[in-house]
Amino acid sequence: MGSSSQAGEDVLARATIDKISWRLLPLILLSYLISYMDRSNISFASVPMNADLHFSAAVYGLGAGIFFVGYAIFEVPSNLLLARFGARRWIARIMLTWGLISIGTMFVRTPVQFYAIRFLLGVAEAGFFPGVMLYLARWYPNRWRGRAVSRFYIAAPLGTVIMGAVAGALLGLDGWMGLRGWQWLFLVEGLPAVLMALLLLRYLPDAPDTVRWLSDEEKSWVTRALAADVATFGVSHRGFFRALLDPLVLVIGLAVALSFACGNAVIFSGPKLLIDATGWTMTNAGFLISLSGVATTAAMLAFGWNSDRCLERYLHLAAAIGISALCAGIMALAINPLMTVLGYFFFVVVVLNIGMLGFLIVADDLHPSARVVGFAALNTVAQIGSFVGPTLWGLAANRTGSFHFSLSVIPFVMLAAAGIVLAKRRRVMRIGGVATIGEA
Repeated sequence: MGSSSQAGEDVLARATIDKISWRLLPLILLSYLISYMDRSNISFASVPMNADLHFSAAVYGLGAGIFFVGYAIFEVPSNLLLARFGARRWIARIMLTWGLISIGTMFVRTPVQFYAIRFLLGVAEAGFFPGVMLYLARWYPNRWRGRAVSRFYIAAPLGTVIMGAVAGALLGLDGWMGLRGWQWLFLVEGLPAVLMALLLLRYLPDAPDTVRWLSDEEKSWVTRALAADVATFGVSHRGFFRALLDPLVLVIGLAVALSFACGNAVIFSGPKLLIDATGWTMTNAGFLISLSGVATTAAMLAFGWNSDRCLERYLHLAAAIGISALCAGIMALAINPLMTVLGYFFFVVVVLNIGMLGFLIVADDLHPSARVVGFAALNTVAQIGSFVGPTLWGLAANRTGSFHFSLSVIPFVMLAAAGIVLAKRRRVMRIGGVATIGEA
C-alpha cells in the first residue's frame, strides 16, 4: 500500500511540475534572453562605436562595467518592491524600462552620456534575476529547482547565439536611413523588451493558487512540497539586516563576484579579443560566439540536472570556477590563434554556469523567510565584481596595449574563488548544514 501511495505521489509531482514548467518557463526564458541581449550587445557594438565616438579601452571598460553599479545598488529595493506588487507587474515594469533605455543607447555621443545610459540600464534591470529566482522558489520545491533554473538560465547562452548570428547583419546596416550600424543594433534589440512587458502583464501568474490550469489536487501538492522544504529549516527570526548580511550570502556572493569580475571582463571584450588574436572579421567572431552559446546551453542543462540528482551544489560551483580558470590560463599562454579560440570557447561555455550554481546554493540553504532580501543581496555582491572586472580590464589594456596581462591574472583570481566555495562547503558539512544532504 505504501509503495502504491508513493508511486501515485510521484506521478502527481511529475505531472504538476511539467504543467508548471510549460506554462512559466517559456515566458521567463524569453524575458531573460532579451535581458541578456540588451545587456551584452555592447560587446558587438563596441568595435565600430568606439571608433566612431573615439572611446578608448578605458572609457569602454568603465561604461561596460558601470551598468553593474546601478544594477547592484537597486537589487534589494527592487526585490522588496516585487514582493509588494507581485512578480507579474514588477517584472513587466523591469522589461519596459530597460527596453526603452537600451534603445536610448543609440543616441550616445560622449563618454559621460555613455556612462549615464549604462548606469540607468543597470537601474532598470535591477532585481530581474533575483526576482525570478524568488518567483521560481514559490513554484518549485528544492528537488526540482536546479532543473527549472537551468532551463530558464540557458537564455544567457541562447542570447549569445542570437547575438552572434544577427549582430553582423545589423552592423551591416551602417549608413541606412542616416544611422550607424551600432545604432541599428541598439534600436532593433531594444524593441523586444518593450513588447515582452505586455506579454508578461497578460500571461504571467503571480502564484500557484491564482491559476486555473492547476487542479485542486495539484495546487495542494505544491503547497505540501514547499511547506516540507520550509519545515527543514525550522523557525526563522531573521530581520532585514540579518538576511542582508547572512554569512552564506556574503561568502558565496564573494566567490561569484570574483568569477563575474573575470567572466564579464573577457566576455565584454570577446569579439575584439578574437579579432586581435586571429585576424577574423566581426562576422566570423560572431559565429564562434554563437557556437559557444549552443555548447553552453547543453552544459547548463547538464549542471542543473546533475546537481539535482546529486543534491550537491558546492562541488559543481567549484568545478565550474576551476575549469574557467584553466581556460583563462590557456588563453594567457596561447602560442597560436587556435589555443586562444579554444580557450575562449570553453571559458564561455563553463563560466556562464557560475551565477546559476551560486544562486542554487543560496536557494537551498537560506531560510525561505530571508530569500526576498538574500537573493537580492547575493546579486548585489556578485555584480560588484561585474563592475570592477571590466573596468580594471580596460585600464590594463590601455596601459599595456593588449589583454595579455589581464588574462594572466584571471586564473589566480578564479582559483581563489573556487577555494572560497570549497572552504564554505567544508564548514557547512562540519556543522551539519544543508550541504550534507548529498552525503546523507
